[in-house]
Amino acid sequence: MLHFNRCPHLKQIAQKCFSSIHVRTDKHVQLFLSRTFALAEFRKSWHSTHSVVGDKNIILMGPPGAGKTTVGRIIGQKLGCCVIDVDDDILEKTWNMSVSEKLQDVGNEQFLEEEGKAVLNFSASGSVISLTGSNPMHDASMWHLKKNGIIVYLDVPLIDIVSRLKLMKIDRIVGQNAEISLKDLLKFRRQYYKKWYDTRVFCESGASPEEVADKVLKAVKRYQDVDSETFISTRHIWPKDCERKVSTKFFSEAVIEGLASDGGLFVPEKEFPKLNCREWKSLVGATYIERAQILLEKCIHPADIPAARLGEMIETAYGENFACSKIAPVRHLSGNQFILELFHGPTGSFKDLSLQLMPHLFAHCIPPSCNYMILVATSGDTGSAVLNGFSRINKNDKQRIAVATFFPENGVSDFQKAQIIGSQKENGWAVGVKSDFDFCQTAVKGIFKDSDFTGFLIMEYGTVLSSANSINWGRLLPQVVYHASAYLDLVSQGFISFGSPVDVCIPTGNFGNILAAVYAKMMGIPIRKFICASNQNHVLTDFIKTGHYDLRERKLTQTFSPAIDILKASNLERHLHLVADKDGELMTKLFSQLEEQHHFQIEKMLVEKLQQDFVADWCSEGECLAAIHSTYNTSGYILDPHTAVAKVVADRMQDKTCPVIVSSTAHYSKFAPAIMQALKIEEINHNSSSQLYLLSSYNALPPPHEALLERTKQQEKMEYQVCAADVNVLKSHVEKLIQSQFI
Repeated sequence: MLHFNRCPHLKQIAQKCFSSIHVRTDKHVQLFLSRTFALAEFRKSWHSTHSVVGDKNIILMGPPGAGKTTVGRIIGQKLGCCVIDVDDDILEKTWNMSVSEKLQDVGNEQFLEEEGKAVLNFSASGSVISLTGSNPMHDASMWHLKKNGIIVYLDVPLIDIVSRLKLMKIDRIVGQNAEISLKDLLKFRRQYYKKWYDTRVFCESGASPEEVADKVLKAVKRYQDVDSETFISTRHIWPKDCERKVSTKFFSEAVIEGLASDGGLFVPEKEFPKLNCREWKSLVGATYIERAQILLEKCIHPADIPAARLGEMIETAYGENFACSKIAPVRHLSGNQFILELFHGPTGSFKDLSLQLMPHLFAHCIPPSCNYMILVATSGDTGSAVLNGFSRINKNDKQRIAVATFFPENGVSDFQKAQIIGSQKENGWAVGVKSDFDFCQTAVKGIFKDSDFTGFLIMEYGTVLSSANSINWGRLLPQVVYHASAYLDLVSQGFISFGSPVDVCIPTGNFGNILAAVYAKMMGIPIRKFICASNQNHVLTDFIKTGHYDLRERKLTQTFSPAIDILKASNLERHLHLVADKDGELMTKLFSQLEEQHHFQIEKMLVEKLQQDFVADWCSEGECLAAIHSTYNTSGYILDPHTAVAKVVADRMQDKTCPVIVSSTAHYSKFAPAIMQALKIEEINHNSSSQLYLLSSYNALPPPHEALLERTKQQEKMEYQVCAADVNVLKSHVEKLIQSQFI
């Protein structure tokens, strides 16, 4: 067996990063420590088997022409360690002939087998290993290599690989024949690279080998530094004693817990990762799935979710569940206005973009020893999206994860109500509440903060509560992708060049969607202004204009756009925390005051800082209907009421010096009565099914949503529960659902 001795210099990039986890305890949390220790043990196990410490190898993987050999030599020089090129140092020495001669001699299939055997007979430690482009197609040899190294995928744009191979005068690679082109074979091979990598280095067009080598070392350092990316509560108060351990959570813990124990929301302790201009440009031609994989890998540490597993989740979430292959396409409406269509998912709203992925993230993060009950408050679209998303997790996960969604009984459209109720599955239920959304949301938050009740559920039923609203970081994070993707699509379609600014206008209720756009800007997307569009419940507009968040004497009004009929915008706390330089003490003061006195005022300096990026206005019901009518008449495009609210505000607030991307958050089919009123279609006792089919006969844009049409064909009326607006009654429902599901 070939063996290469360990190079001790590799320790230059290795650190002992895993330290003991400090666990907050109260009288009930002790009953629940097995969950925390399960997470700790998981991370310790991951650390012990995957970190690059001492005798581990750095293994460079990628297609022919990716630069593995060149980059490997540079890394070897930087670390002063052995560099092994599988082609030159293993295969050709084993076979006593060149690789090309061997391929010509034995053919594709036999070559892969003999290549794999040669690698199985080789071992190394503390070295940099450059694989062949075909090594990942042999499972046994890759498992052999993976045991003692970190596999770094050099992800080079396909167009660059093809041009490099032409320059290298390579016209045939392993697996290629007359029936398959080089380009198609390279695409085919990507599935094998995605299967094996531990961390990915995105090699944008124009990056030099030295730059790629530096990226590899940073990726390796990040991979083995399992404590480097943590989360804090927005109400976390920084200790005066700098030596004291800051109470932080890992991504997996933030996703599982949903809401911080102090009532705050989890946010990254450090800044968002940022892509450089060339990296963004290399994503212009990428698919939505490819963009999501690159961006989310940078935001989720592989200790929480391994990169290859995350990629599988993303492909599952966005593979076949969306009616449009582009997932979230951008459509030119008129002038400088573009519509970001976020309604092509299975339930017809923007919530699908995160809730087709979030359940898979959640199921991966939870320890196997506990059951979880997801509590959701919905103003309309979230409920059906959560129930649909969690119905798609695998059978074993359904046995330990259940969902209860609370919606205002008379505060959503008839279609939304039917959709929520119809989305109930074996692990999900809908509960109507005789109140408004703000009560539902406040009640759910109150249940989470009630340590007596949550402790009782853990002790009595072994069940932990969590959330899937946008207060949960795992729900909010995927929304960043579609804001970035929309900008890249405008570049791809030739409307702008990369670096040109755009504005975004978003119908806003709970502040999550517009906050995700803020995070996209922090990652490098050049968004100039965030235009916050409100309906007649315009508390956010008033706040952005004055700095005064005032709920006194303000009652919730039911409108044609129910998803933003919200007075308490939960995610605003995350943005104020950012604007106020992570002042947790101020957040505690402001939001305690909001609960107790129903208003708060931020100081002038913070108002000015907020207004640097944000403008806001609101739209009346009449203006909303008029916008739907006029847009259809001029362009043949039907806006849903939420999108109409945003268009009215965009028309009023945007100065037309740059493009504005208007987020279309739902398909118009969900609000047929309002659309028919706007388009002046006489309603003659139409039920929801006939209303949808009547609208679909107009041949308007966007086309009918097939999944929503299918929903109307369901004749069977499902039962659901209705409860009074009393937190104790909601608690009783939660306990009964836990009993029926888990006991």
